[in-house]
Amino acid sequence: MDDTIRKRSVVVAGHRTSVSLESAFWTELKAIAAERRQSINELVESVDKGRAGNLSSALRLFVLAELRRKLAPDGAAAAEHADGSVQATSTTASAT
Repeated sequence: MDDTIRKRSVVVAGHRTSVSLESAFWTELKAIAAERRQSINELVESVDKGRAGNLSSALRLFVLAELRRKLAPDGAAAAEHADGSVQATSTTASAT
């Protein structure tokens, strides 16, 4: 896996800024943006609106949350929190 950190320029709220992420995170961000039919700038801006920490960390947490959501087993719903974390909750009743 290529863990080289890449610095890229993005536009957030009309301002150009640079974000440093590992290549694997850039690859996943591009894939997520394509799935949502958004540009990278649009996706980054939507993550930026809900973040509490720095933008690079928020983007990593967002990618992690998206991958967890995709991998959630059938019968589980993923609840995304403002910090980008995901909590899987079962949609089936458990027998006690």
